Amino acid sequence: MSDPVIRPVRADEWEKVKELRLVALSDPMAPLAFLETAAQAAEKPDEFWQDRARAAAEGRDVRQFVAEAPDGRWDGSVTVFLEEIGSTDFLDQDIERNQGHIVGVFVRPRQRGTGITDALFEAALEWAWSLEEPALERVRLFVHEDNARAGAFYRRFGFQPSGLVIPKPGDPHSKELEYVFARPAN
Repeated sequence: MSDPVIRPVRADEWEKVKELRLVALSDPMAPLAFLETAAQAAEKPDEFWQDRARAAAEGRDVRQFVAEAPDGRWDGSVTVFLEEIGSTDFLDQDIERNQGHIVGVFVRPRQRGTGITDALFEAALEWAWSLEEPALERVRLFVHEDNARAGAFYRRFGFQPSGLVIPKPGDPHSKELEYVFARPAN
């Protein structure tokens, strides 16, 4: 079996972006990992998905990477957003450093443990570190306190808990833990 190709999405692949997102949101862990439901995502018009794919392929502030199997099926995805000093994040908090923010991490269950997640994260971090203006200090992500599998992967990959704990958006009784990966010294 051939290894998947890890690559950025292309603007014309909006239907595959939508399909994989709906699969991800149907996963049993989706309520812990994502901030929307499959039903909410399915209601979005095609223009939403077209804009999303275009921004993730062509925009300066976001990049989505996919793991494409030899038969063309997408087996996983990860997205990185640029957060610049002076902007605000998804919680309306001021951004105090130039950083990347990883979201939308998903690998199909039968592909977990095969190295695809590592390859997706390597591509995402390579892109983040390639940005020059601004150069990013770190990349961060949030993981639900009960998502032990994801937390274990992030730590194994090199992310460290920052100590920041926030209520999960939409569920103030659940906690999200921030993990960070500092820019490697050259």
